[in-house]
Amino acid sequence: MSDRHFDELATRFAEKIYGGAKGAIRLAVLQADLAEVLPSCPLRVLDVGAGLGHMSLWLAGQGHAVTLAEPAAPMLDGARERFAAAQLPAQFLQASWQELATQAHEPYDLVLCHAVLEWLAEPAAILAPLRQLTAEDGWLSLAFYNRDALIYRNLLKGHFRKLRKEQFAGEGQSLTPQRPLDPRELEAQLAPHWRIEARSGVRVFHDYMPAEFQGKATLEDLLEMELTYRRHPAFAGLGRYLHWMCRPVV
Repeated sequence: MSDRHFDELATRFAEKIYGGAKGAIRLAVLQADLAEVLPSCPLRVLDVGAGLGHMSLWLAGQGHAVTLAEPAAPMLDGARERFAAAQLPAQFLQASWQELATQAHEPYDLVLCHAVLEWLAEPAAILAPLRQLTAEDGWLSLAFYNRDALIYRNLLKGHFRKLRKEQFAGEGQSLTPQRPLDPRELEAQLAPHWRIEARSGVRVFHDYMPAEFQGKATLEDLLEMELTYRRHPAFAGLGRYLHWMCRPVV
């Protein structure tokens, strides 16, 4: 298995992830978590696997100096277009995380790594390089596809054969991540490099709602409830994605 990039799926990826309530909830939770901890002074930000740059665009709008690193040229081109339309500055690097790790960089105040680990052949391999890219008093914003949520959803659907075979990975052109992450395993792998300061679930209930109820709910209500319950002890771990704000171990 190799790392998955999105050259051929850039447009479909954008529509699937950010074209509706799922993407809006994801952005709202990530932005709320970041807003709680980030200072108002300008920060140097690195967005690893930046995709179309939705989070970087928001941070640039807050006055931060943003660098977007993305290996897929169509995704990076899309990010450039979004920044140009917003008339906001940024640096754009067509680079994988491995290439970033071998280049000399002044450490960044904030490193974003959102929806990247689940597409890597060896997710744990990126954790030490992310630490090297982050200043000692900096932050890592880490969001990843939650294996627990995928198991729970399959339980609700009665997909017991799939669960017995542990068939969780997406294949071929599927947009289901190829390696959903076990939060407990990931936390153990993080420990030498990072300490987790805050945890949130992303879409802690939306994806479990019957379609008829999803259709009746307003986006305003969905966002309010997702933000309200994103850290609830019973529901946070059910988030389709988990978002951890991390500080370097020094």
